Amino acid sequence: MLSSAQQLLVMEKAKNYISEKVANMKKPEAAVTTVDLKSVHRDHIEYAAKVAVDNPYPTPLPICDITYVLKSDGRVIAHGAIPDPGSIKASGQTLLEVPVKVPHSILVSLVKDIGRDWDIDYELELGLVIDLPVFGNFTIPLSSKGEVKLPTLSDVFSSKK
Repeated sequence: MLSSAQQLLVMEKAKNYISEKVANMKKPEAAVTTVDLKSVHRDHIEYAAKVAVDNPYPTPLPICDITYVLKSDGRVIAHGAIPDPGSIKASGQTLLEVPVKVPHSILVSLVKDIGRDWDIDYELELGLVIDLPVFGNFTIPLSSKGEVKLPTLSDVFSSKK
């Protein structure tokens, strides 16, 4: 039998071995590819953030939820969550679309930024929560900065929603 000191040493070596293997395991990766105008409604404008997610595993991975925060001029202009949006296909890339709704009333408060170039300078923060077997929930944090064009009058009048 091993002494308690030897047992602790074996346990510590096993823990270090497992930690090293887990740290070096490939994990899903994601990137925001675009943020574009999707549609115009009476009370809000809807933008679509496209997210490419790479799954290195041979099995599909369920997405628990996607959270988002859209900021402009340092202020939050939209936030929300999309519960249970589906899954990521096995051994490949999945393109997700995250709808972001911005109320017209918020756009009025951004008049100074909008007046310069008819767009909104934004920062989008996403949290993609994936259920990894054995490890549990794993969040992929994403961030994207850029500018999104506002709809023109023709966009507003041609919208059917």
